[in-house]
Amino acid sequence: MSAKIRLYVEQPLGQGQSVELTREQAHYMFGVMRLGVGGQVALFNGQDGEWLAEVSEAGKRGGVLTCAQQTKPLQLPPDLWFMFAPIKKARTDFIVEKATEMGAARIMPVQTQFTNSERIRQDRLQAHAVEAAEQCGGTFVPEVADLQRLDKALDSWPDGRQLMFCNEAEVGSALHLAASEKGCPWAILIGPEGGFSDQERARLTALPYAHVVSLGPRILRADTAAVAALTMWQQALGDWV
Repeated sequence: MSAKIRLYVEQPLGQGQSVELTREQAHYMFGVMRLGVGGQVALFNGQDGEWLAEVSEAGKRGGVLTCAQQTKPLQLPPDLWFMFAPIKKARTDFIVEKATEMGAARIMPVQTQFTNSERIRQDRLQAHAVEAAEQCGGTFVPEVADLQRLDKALDSWPDGRQLMFCNEAEVGSALHLAASEKGCPWAILIGPEGGFSDQERARLTALPYAHVVSLGPRILRADTAAVAALTMWQQALGDWV
C-alpha cells in the first residue's frame, strides 16, 4: 500500500500516533492536492522510517493525520559528507538537491579562496534537502551546515575520516579508491567555479587522509562535478554496490 503524497514532519511517528499539520502543510494537502478526511499520506521524520497515515481532520488552517502502519524502516545513508563551494543560487539549490538524492549524510558549504558567494541561506538550503528527500523516497534528511571556511574545516578535521579531493588540475588521472576503505567515514570535496588556489591544492594534496581524484578528461561545471563525484564514490565505496 502506498500514498501519492510524501511529507516530512518533525513529530515522532508510531502506531496510532497523531500528527498535527502546520498551516502550510494543510494548505498544500487540502488546498493544492485536494485531499480530504480518509485520504492517505506517507510520513517520515528522519528517525522513525516511513509511515502510512490517514487524514482524520482537515481544515484550511490545519489538520491531523493518524499513523496506521510503517511502510519503510529508517534507511540511513553512508557516513558521507559532501563539501562544495556555493555558486549561483539556482545551481547551489541543484547541488543540495542532488547530494540529498544521491545519499550524502551531511552537506557542507565551504568558502574557498576563489568562492564567488560569501553567504548562504542555510534554512532555505535545508528546506531544499527536505523537498528532495520527499521526492526521492528517502527516509533520512541530511543536515545542511552553515557556510564555513575550507581552511577552518580542515583545521578541525575528525580522525579517521577520509577525503576524496576532486582536483581539476588532475584531469585525466584515474580514480584509485581501495575497496578496503568501504564503510569508513568519508567526505567529498569539489571546488568553486574558479578552481582551487595553488595554496589550497598544495595543502589538500599533502593531507595523509586525502585521496586526489579526477572527474574525467574534461573540466566540469561545479554542479555537474557534484553529480559526477557522488556517482563515482557511490559506485566504488557507497551503498550502490
